[in-house]
Amino acid sequence: MNDAIQNKLPLLPDKPGCYLMKDKQGTIIYVGKAKVLKNRVRSYFTGSHDTKTQRLVTEIHDFEYIVTSSNIEALILELTLIKKHDPKYNVLLKDDKSFPYIKITNEKHPRLVITRQVKKDGGKYFGPYPNAGAASDTKKLLDRLYPLRKCRKMPDSVCLYYHIGQCLAPCVYDVTDKQNQEMVQEITRFLKYGHTEIKESLQAKMTEAAEKLDFERAQELRDTLIQMDKVMEKQKMSFSDQTDRDVFGFSYDKGWMCVQVFFVRQGRLIERDVAMFPIYQEASEELLSFIAQFYLEKNHIKPKELFVSEHVDAELLTELLKVKVSQPKRGQKKSLLDLAEENAAIALKEKFSLIERDEERTIKAVERLGEAMGISTPYRIEAFDNSNIQGVDPVSAMVTFIDGKPARKHYRKYKIKTVAGPDDYGSMREVVRRRYVRLLKEEAPLPDLIVIDGGSGQITAAKEVVEDELGLSIPVCGLAKDATHKTSQLLIGSPPQVVTLKRDSHEFYLLQRIQDEVHRFAITFHRQTRSKSFFQSALDDITGVGEKRKRTLLKAFGSMKKMREASVDQLAEYVPRNVAKQLYEKLQSEK
Repeated sequence: MNDAIQNKLPLLPDKPGCYLMKDKQGTIIYVGKAKVLKNRVRSYFTGSHDTKTQRLVTEIHDFEYIVTSSNIEALILELTLIKKHDPKYNVLLKDDKSFPYIKITNEKHPRLVITRQVKKDGGKYFGPYPNAGAASDTKKLLDRLYPLRKCRKMPDSVCLYYHIGQCLAPCVYDVTDKQNQEMVQEITRFLKYGHTEIKESLQAKMTEAAEKLDFERAQELRDTLIQMDKVMEKQKMSFSDQTDRDVFGFSYDKGWMCVQVFFVRQGRLIERDVAMFPIYQEASEELLSFIAQFYLEKNHIKPKELFVSEHVDAELLTELLKVKVSQPKRGQKKSLLDLAEENAAIALKEKFSLIERDEERTIKAVERLGEAMGISTPYRIEAFDNSNIQGVDPVSAMVTFIDGKPARKHYRKYKIKTVAGPDDYGSMREVVRRRYVRLLKEEAPLPDLIVIDGGSGQITAAKEVVEDELGLSIPVCGLAKDATHKTSQLLIGSPPQVVTLKRDSHEFYLLQRIQDEVHRFAITFHRQTRSKSFFQSALDDITGVGEKRKRTLLKAFGSMKKMREASVDQLAEYVPRNVAKQLYEKLQSEK
């Protein structure tokens, strides 16, 4: 804990609000809320923590806080700040998973459609459905029962849907608002409250058709009833009141939380959603933030009721979401909540083995690497490699590893601009200089470790730029290769010294992955650059000769050889004379 934090802690107020944790670059890495700011923020810097929280604490170099007048204001502000700053340690529902809904459009002649986007457009949405197939089957059934408009744009004549009785053809015939509203009300009743009444009505019509000896109509109604039973078949977990509910069960352990959301629609459990993430404050507060983001950020449709554990502030959720929040204590509803929490506990237990295996290869490997090198844990590593063939088309590439994993959106490619010929040291100086001058200008996060694919010469070249020119105190190391072009030694210091690592250790494997990845990235970029240069010609650098004139000249002369044999007058037949003269001189010089 540094002096800035020690001086600020006694000044924290006994009020609700939000706090923003910053790293050494001033980047906001975590946003939290608290009923009492003084107690919550101090808790990070006192006592022992699990591995995840301890890692967050080691990166905190400063903090800010914003006082609010109530706990709900703090929760709303927390969501706003998370969305604005995108802190790397916060829970964000970034996945693109969405469920299908059935929508009745808000049009003069409404349509029934399937959508995964819920908008405030006046339409009526029903769902979510477990998958597109379930939504499609339900829509097909409704299309047979209620002949709403099908075409997106009004055609000039009736279509097939009219002839098979699934559309009233408002494109040609007058369909009143009353007719449309009656169908919309029937569909709404069907989707909201089930199909019992509709089924009874269809059975009565089938019996009536059979008594009138209209067997074709009776068979059609029977087929519809069979399809209805298949589509609306009740699942094992069902409720007689047919209320739409979302059930939030959670479990937490070792600094991680799993949340299972059960979607209950028309009294039936139709789908679940699972989220797993590290937590850095009280579990009930994390769950509260998760539920708020679930509806306010992801725009999930709010049901009539939420089921949550007794550990969650139900009054706060009710006030924030304007929806009924229940905490069942017994009976079938409590059993459903228990089932969600049991699923969360099982999923969390299964995930731990995978997390521990992954951390052994990544975060723990990074921590041990820092210990072996005698530096702070290098959570962010940037590695450089040059690529050229005898100095032709020289390029360089940089890859970034965060927490021991490749962060591909931070990869960068460089074409060497200031170095001529096969000067590996000069190329390394140029690229390192360009990279960190830019980061300093943009006030972007700097790495904890710079890795150079090369030996002492490349390390020295990079250190001259990083330390002497830019005045940065970032450790620079190099990776030397053996005769088989495999990672053999880790070098650091001035002069570079070998850091001893076991060949079968995860930290050594991490270095191998970094070296292989930066080499692959550099080679791929060099091949792309070289392949483009293969298609360059003497026509490329002539002012006034673009792609269109290139094609014209090649079509007229047939080849570059014939073009070199042409006179200025012959070239001027296809391009302006001043351009023809430049082209003639260029071709003759090459000849």
